[in-house]
Amino acid sequence: MSTNYHSKYIAHDLTKLAPPGAKDQLSMSLFDASVDLNPHQIEAATFALQSPLAEGAILADEVGLGKTIEAGIVLCQSWAERKRKLIVICPAAIRQQWAAELTGKFNLPAVVLDAKTYRQMKSEDTALPLSQKRIVILSYHFAAKLQDELRQVEWDLVVLDEAHKLRNAYRPGNRIGQALQWAVEGRRKLLLTATPLQNSLMEIFGLTSFIDPNIFGDANSFRSKYVNAGGDLPELRSRLAGFCKRTLRKQVLEYVKYTKRRAITQPFSPAANEQALYDGITRFLQKEDTYAIPSQQRHLTVLILRKLLASSSQAIAGTLETLLARLEALAEGKVAENPVEPIVLEDEFDEEVVEAWDEIEETTEADNQKIDSAKLRREIEEIAHLIQLARSIHTDTKSKALLTALDVGFSEQQRMGALKKALIFTESRRTQEYLRDFLERSGYAGQVVTFSGTNSDRRAQDVYEKWVSNPKNSQRVSGSRQIDVRAALIDAFRDSASIMIATEAAAEGVNLQFCSQVINYDLPWNPQRIEQRIGRCHRYGQTHDVIVVNFLNERNDADKRVHALLTEKFNLFDGVFGASDEVLGTIESGLDFEKRILAIYQDCRTPQAIAAAFDELQAQLDEQIRSRMEDTRRTLLEHFDEDVHARLKLRLADAREQLDRMGRRFWDLTRWTLQDSAKFDQANLAFDLITPPAGDIRPGRYHLISRNSASDQSQNEHGYFLYRLSHTLGEHVIAAAKAADTPVAELRFDVSNHPGRVTIVEALKGRKGWLTLRKLTVTTFETEEYLLFSGIDENGRSIDHEACAKLFSVGASAEVRGDPEAALASRLEAEAVQHVKALLNQSLEANNKHFAMARDRLERWAEDKIYAAEKALKDTKEQIKGIRREARQATTLEEEAAIQAKLQELERRQRKQRQEIFNQEDEVAEKRDELIANLQKRLQRGHSVETLFTIRWAVV
Repeated sequence: MSTNYHSKYIAHDLTKLAPPGAKDQLSMSLFDASVDLNPHQIEAATFALQSPLAEGAILADEVGLGKTIEAGIVLCQSWAERKRKLIVICPAAIRQQWAAELTGKFNLPAVVLDAKTYRQMKSEDTALPLSQKRIVILSYHFAAKLQDELRQVEWDLVVLDEAHKLRNAYRPGNRIGQALQWAVEGRRKLLLTATPLQNSLMEIFGLTSFIDPNIFGDANSFRSKYVNAGGDLPELRSRLAGFCKRTLRKQVLEYVKYTKRRAITQPFSPAANEQALYDGITRFLQKEDTYAIPSQQRHLTVLILRKLLASSSQAIAGTLETLLARLEALAEGKVAENPVEPIVLEDEFDEEVVEAWDEIEETTEADNQKIDSAKLRREIEEIAHLIQLARSIHTDTKSKALLTALDVGFSEQQRMGALKKALIFTESRRTQEYLRDFLERSGYAGQVVTFSGTNSDRRAQDVYEKWVSNPKNSQRVSGSRQIDVRAALIDAFRDSASIMIATEAAAEGVNLQFCSQVINYDLPWNPQRIEQRIGRCHRYGQTHDVIVVNFLNERNDADKRVHALLTEKFNLFDGVFGASDEVLGTIESGLDFEKRILAIYQDCRTPQAIAAAFDELQAQLDEQIRSRMEDTRRTLLEHFDEDVHARLKLRLADAREQLDRMGRRFWDLTRWTLQDSAKFDQANLAFDLITPPAGDIRPGRYHLISRNSASDQSQNEHGYFLYRLSHTLGEHVIAAAKAADTPVAELRFDVSNHPGRVTIVEALKGRKGWLTLRKLTVTTFETEEYLLFSGIDENGRSIDHEACAKLFSVGASAEVRGDPEAALASRLEAEAVQHVKALLNQSLEANNKHFAMARDRLERWAEDKIYAAEKALKDTKEQIKGIRREARQATTLEEEAAIQAKLQELERRQRKQRQEIFNQEDEVAEKRDELIANLQKRLQRGHSVETLFTIRWAVV
């Protein structure tokens, strides 16, 4: 690059808004993303953006194919197009994971908004906490609570992860689904789910009506047309194809490599005092009327106590002390605090439990009920005895079994050539602290780091202070202490420690592919939570098989059956893929599933009762899993095109070629714009910024982002600013190039000394002429931008757009000169006008196709709306025919009279149905015409033309 004219053209070309479906539509987002290019993800993102009139799409790839990445590309593209009102709604457990993915892989600012941060913003007089200059991330529950505020925001895109949770949103009783459907009505939506169809075709109706209620008619018409006997599945498949895309794992094995999971079960047998503690607490929890546990929150409290009891004696001891404090307050006549909140907060239970607790209204029952002093005293004594027993157990049998499991796991890792790393999960922070001290005393001194929701302990702070003082990390400091502490702990685990002990906080937003051993010290009853845990290590980028260790209490029949259920029915621990979304999707709510397990622990007193209860639960799960509707799903959603492999390969090649071209041009543009401010390292595509061009840009080492090799990833993670279009410095470079002074000048393009051949330019060698560059902006359904070269040579012959563009791939010298003569200027203007007309026609044709598709969808919606009514009328007519046949065969007057009465009733129903059809046809036609009229208004076009520069050219 050698002139301001080159830089202005390239800056505009790199950031122009391509029309929907264009080959280069995703160029900006793909270039800015720190992700390896997988062609199915590019294709899915393109699919989601293909129609400017569609209110949304469903991306339904099988589990493990990166739907989050696909949505991230779409969000990144929206951000690049200055559409900044973006929101992600997802299960609470994966909110932090979303924030980390968007920030780390797409350089997109994101904020997780929960009840605490929302209240804090409100207290700081933030009128609209949802109006952020960042992507907002909410849980489903919290988003439903904020439905009124959500509706007020003109969202550019709403992403809904695990969207199968919305499959019943069309039902009036589905509170969260109904709230969200109303809140985001009319906004563009992207639904992500690996299980769009599980038990009933009506789930497809639920998801599509959430996107747009004008895709299908109402539930009755959908049921009549597609669900009932004789349903037209080929037609339904055709209609789904426009907004639902599904890719299968076997279609992309060439691009995505998977390692296996390998299960190890570590048995242990509790000592006599441990079993006594377990039996004593179990007897206490099975009592229905204790003062220690409020009746209103009994199930939730007992669930938490059961989890802590299975975790460690240290965990349950602290919790029992909280209950004892409540009882002693009651004995003194004080208002006893609800014990759930301190238990939940102290042990950092996962967000789903916290939200469930938050939704239960507080109770004041203790204030009003009459206390039986003798009973209360006995309960205090019982709890005090259990605390004493728990505290007497200094080292439990399970923790000794952990040492054996670590020896086995580390030996296996050594055999595989993997790093000696183990990620230990526990549901209790007290257990975490106990295990850290135990392992430090048992041969792992200095090799253990802990990871929790707060990371506020002294050891975590020491790791953070050491990390932040290291010069190589200076450019990675985010400004958020919480985020930086997490990064410091992960680095410590990767670089020096052998063991990380984590609470559920590490199951969110943490990628630990360098570790290949996951130990479930406490095994959650929620299969979805277990999958989240294992997925921290067993994920894209893992190069070794992942060892999964589970502990099994040999003296507990219920524990053994839970382990068998999770192993055999959910296939969590073995194989290439672990639990599939198809199976996990059978669980409407992980918390509800845990409650079913809890009921068995609470209600069953004998091994026989436990076995019978688990047999019944397993039979129910078998039936649910069998009823997956595999054949129907394949028929409707899975596309086995013969050319899918070739198409994906072409998609990948095109994307790589486009990004290589973008990278070269952005690099050249940066070198030209910052030539006086930075020192460039061409070999490594890096530069040292010496003099920042603006106050919000930091000096330091910048490395051009590149996703074409895995080595770039590791290099980019250590001490570099990743330099991309969306970086503040990148945006400055683009803006400076666009604003560069480009008066009329003569450019002499030196093709003779250009490295490499540019055939089109070489053909112009020795010739001269004039050209002008204009930017055409078309506003219709979406804003589209086109760069138009108009050129002529000195003999008046036209030079086509491609040849003019290729000139700017060659270096040139520039000399300011006067405007072209009037005749030449007139000729250039005529050429430009002709090009503008041609592109406007091309744009109009493309947008007319979008309009025609949308109008056709509305026509089919209108047909659906009256289909059910016509079907009902047809059924009534058939019943009338049958009744008339009966009348002809009547043998008595009484029989004749009864038949005639029935006939009259059916005829009245027939007349009413006919009238309803007429009325409905009028209403539907009116609604359809209104919707089409709104589309036509949006089709109204505007355009503007801006001249970027005019030059006299010569090729030498």
